[in-house]
Amino acid sequence: MAATTQSATTGPVPFRDIAGAVPLSGLPSDDDDPKRMPVLCYQGTWVLAPHLPGIVSIQRSFVPRRGDVVLASPPKCGTTWLKALAFATMARGAYPPTRANEHPLARLNPHDCVPFMETLFFDGEGLSKMDALPSPRLMATHMHHSILPASIKDSADCKIIYICRDPKDMVVSLWHFARRAQPELSFAYMFEDFCNGTSAAGPIWDHVLGYWNASKEKPEKVLFLRYEEMLRDPVGNVRKLAQFVRQPFSPTEEEAGVAMDIVRLCNFDTLRNLGVNKAAAGSSSSSPSPSSSPFANDSYFRKGEDGDWANHVTPDMARRLDAVVEEKLRGSGLSFA
Repeated sequence: MAATTQSATTGPVPFRDIAGAVPLSGLPSDDDDPKRMPVLCYQGTWVLAPHLPGIVSIQRSFVPRRGDVVLASPPKCGTTWLKALAFATMARGAYPPTRANEHPLARLNPHDCVPFMETLFFDGEGLSKMDALPSPRLMATHMHHSILPASIKDSADCKIIYICRDPKDMVVSLWHFARRAQPELSFAYMFEDFCNGTSAAGPIWDHVLGYWNASKEKPEKVLFLRYEEMLRDPVGNVRKLAQFVRQPFSPTEEEAGVAMDIVRLCNFDTLRNLGVNKAAAGSSSSSPSPSSSPFANDSYFRKGEDGDWANHVTPDMARRLDAVVEEKLRGSGLSFA
């Protein structure tokens, strides 16, 4: 296939162009209890039940290549935006961000460009599709650092970029997203699970701490980003990302404003208003939703801002969650205050 012969210096190619349509699981409803997500406790972490076979397969069989980059995050923490920014940055040699109308992100949802590993590795077919990608490969996961395979955690060939956000904003965004499949899901119910650490990818404090500690121990291996900081300085964080993946902007690129071009290309409103990101689930368009679940492409683009939690979380709820998170993070040097 022509795309697989692409030079490694040009960066990743859209996963959809290699693999075709690939199901990406979300939060399917439970007919017996529309309020409960199908999560399982696996090795001390709560994972979506449909993802567990893929997680086990990753742990057993994933072999990294030099140049591999894994984007890690809890759900609803800026994952879609990070996928777009990382893809546009790493692939800028093959897909200049100034050619916005010709860029893969103009015709594909970011999740079609950067696949979730959990949804691919449950069978050999997904693994073979990943093997078909040219290097450097760009992929994503919601897995805790503690359950990543040693092949990812210990290999000098594979880098990790992690993003997190204020837990209060995360739980609000997660609730809005989950209600696409579970309309009866109350915010109070979601909030209770979140505070108890039993929501998808929970406990959230363990998720964040795992990558935070890894970034402190091996800063050359794990880049720790915060969504709020990226909103305040997107260009600076794109530069940081490019440097981290060994593709720093050249003086010529800096003079031309390539980092700003990438930020414009991946602007939240720009992406949200593209036709591909308004497609309904199950669409028959050339670029359908990146999942076979009830989640349409527009479900990945809600507000793209911080502080929306204040519209949903009562003062008492905010104090409770802040206290839980503060206690769990105490002594780590990390805070969401």
